[in-house]
Amino acid sequence: MTLDAQPQSDSEVPKRERPVIAIDGPAGAGKSTLAAHLARRFGFLNLETGAMYRALALKAIENDYGFDEEAPLLSLASNTRITLEPQLEGNRVLLDGTDVSRRIREQDVTSAASQISIHPQLRAWMVHQQRALGAKGGVVMEGRDIGTAVFPDAEVKIFLDAAPEVRGNRRYRQAAPVEHPTDRQNAARQAPDPQTIEQKRLAEAAIIAELKERDHRDRTRVESPLQPAADAIILDSTAMSLNEVLAAAEAIVRSHLPA
Repeated sequence: MTLDAQPQSDSEVPKRERPVIAIDGPAGAGKSTLAAHLARRFGFLNLETGAMYRALALKAIENDYGFDEEAPLLSLASNTRITLEPQLEGNRVLLDGTDVSRRIREQDVTSAASQISIHPQLRAWMVHQQRALGAKGGVVMEGRDIGTAVFPDAEVKIFLDAAPEVRGNRRYRQAAPVEHPTDRQNAARQAPDPQTIEQKRLAEAAIIAELKERDHRDRTRVESPLQPAADAIILDSTAMSLNEVLAAAEAIVRSHLPA
């Protein structure tokens, strides 16, 4: 699946042939994990639309563009080619032919993507591209406004949510060392942990504060604010394990698809 720099006209968008599964929700709710799982489970393509914003944000960073002025960002977008290549574990993302899959997950890019996504015309441009990508259906698309703006007629709509404290804790644990370290990592860990309990608490608190700030930006922006679609099923994972969330989402999908 390729995102071309110039939007397609409505006449060029092919008729949908298979269902669309739309997953929306705030940052850190686990949308990417859920989308990848459902895509594998039901044989659909996983199109992570948030990667499109991150890729454009990365290009803005690399070219010293500000995030507050919309016109220059639109001009930058018109000369940008973003390619999404669905893989078993998420997407491979190419920015103007360069693989940026890892880079766009870093904190500075994630923060910049949240800031540029508030611009109405830029969001409209992105929405047009996202509709073209999923026009034939047979896709799982996750983001902030898939079920409300990109595909309001999606056959399945899930709004994945969780308390910001829980989302922040998950983000903090994801940044922690791997559970199965190498011998070298084990040896390095023989030294005392350089972070005190208080430092860890402050680090986690900072992540939670940032998520709350992002929530505020996403929920109060003028264009396509973050909110559940009227016909979306809200899946609150605050008190659920990952397996429970995946099982619940699978049941939702099955209940909305033809036998």
